[in-house]
Amino acid sequence: MSNKATSRFKIHKRIRKKISGTAERPRISIYRSNSEIYAQLINDEAGHTLLSASSRDLKEITGNKTEKSKQVGVALAKMAAEKGITSAVFDRGGFLYHGRVKAIAEGAREGGLQF
Repeated sequence: MSNKATSRFKIHKRIRKKISGTAERPRISIYRSNSEIYAQLINDEAGHTLLSASSRDLKEITGNKTEKSKQVGVALAKMAAEKGITSAVFDRGGFLYHGRVKAIAEGAREGGLQF
């Protein structure tokens, strides 16, 4: 593993010590690759992924990577609202809260999720 990946992994472990998702307030887990972005709502008590959204799944989204990330956040919030989930805990996955990670959080807030 490279130094960058090792560093991100350590930061993510540190974040996960403090953050945990429940059925009422699941954790929004983010993964950002070079070309795509992925988000999941996770119930850590049961160890289940409640729902997920990604820029790969949603073919109708357009724009640059940051705009796509925001649209993924909105889509995730809409799916959560359909399941009756209104609040969540945000897990940035060891990435900086900047750019695409920030855009997905803002999109989820616009869609109605509170965190």
